[in-house]
Amino acid sequence: MMRARVYKSSTRQFECKIIETGEFVKAKSLGKLLRGKDTIVVGDYVQLKLDDQNKNYEIHEVEERNNEIYRLSIREQKKKITASNVDYLVVVSSVTKPVFKQGIIDRFLVRAHQWQILPLLVFNKMDQFNDDLDVKFESDRLKHLGVDCFEVSSKDKEYKKEFLDYGLEELKEKIKGKTALFLGQSGVGKSSLISAISGHTFELRTKEVNKSGKGSHTTTWSEIIDCGEFALLDSPGIRSFSVEDIMGEELISFFPDIEELAVQCQFRNCEHNENSKGCHFNTLDKNEYETKLIFSRLESFKKMKEEIDSRPDWEKKF
Repeated sequence: MMRARVYKSSTRQFECKIIETGEFVKAKSLGKLLRGKDTIVVGDYVQLKLDDQNKNYEIHEVEERNNEIYRLSIREQKKKITASNVDYLVVVSSVTKPVFKQGIIDRFLVRAHQWQILPLLVFNKMDQFNDDLDVKFESDRLKHLGVDCFEVSSKDKEYKKEFLDYGLEELKEKIKGKTALFLGQSGVGKSSLISAISGHTFELRTKEVNKSGKGSHTTTWSEIIDCGEFALLDSPGIRSFSVEDIMGEELISFFPDIEELAVQCQFRNCEHNENSKGCHFNTLDKNEYETKLIFSRLESFKKMKEEIDSRPDWEKKF
């Protein structure tokens, strides 16, 4: 038996990288592995063995996953797993065009929490920065979540960080030897950022997230691509960032900073509005910097909760 990782998959044949040698081989899965609840997906660690003729590799075992990238399809009443064992979800934003939007960033962070993947936030195009965005504020609002933020210019190698502690070199070091998924609106510079980190020209072959942040959904392939010192998950199948598949009562657990304060509200079903009786948020000083940070997150939570509540929870139970 030899340990390998699935880099690309089709119906029953998988392209795997043998961990010990780095060799890429094609392997078929034993039928019994595909009859279970879940299929084999990109990112899975597997155990390979040559067949009786010592000609073809076979997958005999799939190791337990550290995490899964998935979406609950309400229409099909099915959990669709796209990939597994991803170390970082790198959220790429622009400080110029397209305009930075807190709501879209928070949608990505919700999915990161749901998938149990560590998120990173990158402020790209800093060479075009014109003071329209308070980078420090946007970074501070995520500190309570433990999200590392980086300011970079993927096209200007001479750019030096000014507002944050981390820049391009720190980002390179952070994802070294890891598997990363890069997400962001169309035009934020994901491909150029990946090229700057890896030293190779690279074009993402994925659908982009549109201006609403909800994106479009496609069920096409996923694959892992070696980018020198890190691995890139390229997956167009997770480009839908509507959150309507999440249970209403579950959402707040993906906003741990809001949840920590919400438990102090007098009523469990508090809607956290200005006229909500016994709401803890209404006791906070709105002139305080920390309060402004938390209220920006609360606004995102309430907008997503409204979207989620438009579809009853009973439709999502399957």
